[in-house]
Amino acid sequence: MNDHSDLLVDTLGRPLRSLRVSVIDRCDLRCNYCMPEEKYTWLPRQEILSFEELERLVELSTSLGVDRLRLTGGEPLLRRDIVGLIGRLSAVAGIADVAMTTNGTRLAELAPQLKAAGLHRLTVSLDSLRQDRFKELTRRDELDRVLGGIRAASACGFPLKLNTVVIRGFNEEEVGDLVDFGAEVGAEVRFIEYM
Repeated sequence: MNDHSDLLVDTLGRPLRSLRVSVIDRCDLRCNYCMPEEKYTWLPRQEILSFEELERLVELSTSLGVDRLRLTGGEPLLRRDIVGLIGRLSAVAGIADVAMTTNGTRLAELAPQLKAAGLHRLTVSLDSLRQDRFKELTRRDELDRVLGGIRAASACGFPLKLNTVVIRGFNEEEVGDLVDFGAEVGAEVRFIEYM
């Protein structure tokens, strides 16, 4: 690219360098603020982009100036062979950074493989450190797995962010404890107001 006429820009003329890609619509939690319905109609498998299609999308995006990639879902770690997909996408010429947002339920077993495949950064959703609250919010008893996943990712050297949705009257008094936990695992904690 010799001139900048082929770069994607926002309404202020700034280059759009980051691409967010949902790799799966499925999730293994049912957070009240995200997926309130227990029964949900998932996309048919043939409707989800293949690895080849995702790789082509990223290649085309880099030709328009994108150099950062964030993988999301649903829960991206539920995508079959997510490690292989990360390896393919991190190898695309022009991609300098690959990040993922996850709920952390499968992170303990996958963190070393994700790091080896080329994943650079992780953001993990964590709304409570209390077992009862976590279960009430997510409709699943998975807090120990999530905390283990965060610790495993920290041990692998991932730069970590923790996203916490703060809900008045539910988890607001945990803010200090979540900050302390973030410090323990070397994570930046970000608070999102429930609207």
